[in-house]
Amino acid sequence: MSDAFTLMNPGPINVHPRVRAALAASLDQCHREREYLDMQSRVRAKLVEAFDVAADYDAVLISGSGTAGMEMMVSSAVGKGVLVLDNGVYGDRLGQMAEVHGIPTKRLVADWQQRHDPAAVEAALEDGIDTIAVVHHETTTGLLNDLPAIAAVARKTGRRLLIDSVSGLAGEVFDFDTIQPDAVCCTANKCVEGLPGVSFVLLRKGTSLEKRSVYFDMAHQLAKQEAGGTPFTPAIQVTAAFEAALDVLLEETVAGRIARYGRASASIRASMADLGLPLLLPATHLSNTITCAHLPAAVGYEQIHARMREDGFVLYAGQGDLGKIAFRVANMGQISEQRLADFGPALKRAIA
Repeated sequence: MSDAFTLMNPGPINVHPRVRAALAASLDQCHREREYLDMQSRVRAKLVEAFDVAADYDAVLISGSGTAGMEMMVSSAVGKGVLVLDNGVYGDRLGQMAEVHGIPTKRLVADWQQRHDPAAVEAALEDGIDTIAVVHHETTTGLLNDLPAIAAVARKTGRRLLIDSVSGLAGEVFDFDTIQPDAVCCTANKCVEGLPGVSFVLLRKGTSLEKRSVYFDMAHQLAKQEAGGTPFTPAIQVTAAFEAALDVLLEETVAGRIARYGRASASIRASMADLGLPLLLPATHLSNTITCAHLPAAVGYEQIHARMREDGFVLYAGQGDLGKIAFRVANMGQISEQRLADFGPALKRAIA
């Protein structure tokens, strides 16, 4: 690859050359003219096509990082009150968003290395809580929450289900027919393999929405986009790159991308096993795209990070207190077979 670094941090990621070319080729244009508005309509159509949900979901775009998508979803799609399932930094962020918008919020907190227990989720529900919010793939540790089990609780108890799948969609299996979420947020620059600056929500058609914000008012965004307009100035050139990324995804297919990521994570984990680096999570909890491993006893993250950079790799520290004991390696994005082969020897040198 021609990239200066192989990005093995959990987004932004190395993108396909067609994505970079689309960014460079995007001309200066007005967001009120047909050139942009036609592209916006194509992107929205390609999103629901890629995830095979066109019959039941609308795609709502927003200019901003994955956090923007999260906040649009939380501020608009929570009803009277929300139970936030918190077992990592991003579950905590969902709670912060609900609280800052004045939404009655209850948190069910679990250890960062544990999935939420569906029975505990059901027991935590109470009158006034009509929504459950959960992170699909908790980037803090690379943990996958058990969405089918949590979705079963939501259906049984008649609650809405909102899912932060910012680092999940297109990288992890997500069965919309089984999970039946009311809303799912994601971003361009993780497993969809676009560039930072655009995120989106897949919203179940007919879901009632609240107005708690101006910029993050999803009903307003959706109405404008459905009418072929846009309420605010969007990230035009980044959206052009996003469309190119979606074209690449449609050609590869979501299933094909998940399989490619699975091969990459297996290669990374085999290299770690060869070096005697234990993983933070049990195999049953592991995602397809992030591996969190314990640091060697005598080597700190700063040394590993610096030495891996010398070999052209960018890794990520553990978050919070985990930074003292663990580091993270992601395999989202365009990572060649050669760079995956180079990873093990580079890591061996880094921990020597």
